Amino acid sequence: MRLKLLALTIACLLSACSAPGSPVTRADTLIYVIGRGWHTDIGLPAAEIAGPLTVLERRFPGVRVLTIGFGDRRFVLTGDRSPLSLLKALLPGRGALLVTALSAPPQDAFGASHVVPLHISREDMTHLQARLWAEFQLSAGEPIQLASGPYPGSLFYAASATYSGLYTCNTWTADVERAGGVRVPATGVVFAGQVMGMARWIAGHEDSVSRHRP
Repeated sequence: MRLKLLALTIACLLSACSAPGSPVTRADTLIYVIGRGWHTDIGLPAAEIAGPLTVLERRFPGVRVLTIGFGDRRFVLTGDRSPLSLLKALLPGRGALLVTALSAPPQDAFGASHVVPLHISREDMTHLQARLWAEFQLSAGEPIQLASGPYPGSLFYAASATYSGLYTCNTWTADVERAGGVRVPATGVVFAGQVMGMARWIAGHEDSVSRHRP
């Protein structure tokens, strides 16, 4: 078992070091990849939110950016951070989504060094939002609210996906990015450092392309 975990860790680290495919260069809008320690979120400008996701936006008047992150439902709702709780969170269990409404740019809320803006096309934004909507567990067509979040302007919702040590908040973030046309690996993403490292590489490549474009 230890050898398998070691092999998985090495594979994850190697995938973080390998260069992703060519990023989107024809950009019409932005998403934000946000690092919060061991956890990552996706941020969307509220002005770009359309379709069924607007039900989330309407609950937060004056919102400028919505951030969404995935986690283990039992772990995030109980607030238990004991070693036993951390170990239990590695086992497959029901997921939860934390939706946070920001009235300022995410760089102001989390620090510029923890936020990577990525350019995507409006068509890809539509695909990304469709994927996000599919991540919410619904009842009568509405997202199921579980509890208030840990700070003002945040709410927990039931997620349709199962959380485990092999499908973490960071695996989820990478999957959502990929739905929006961001060229990140389809497998091997477990850690926040992988997600943020790939996002920074892609953002840096975008900047290089923009500087050399005629």
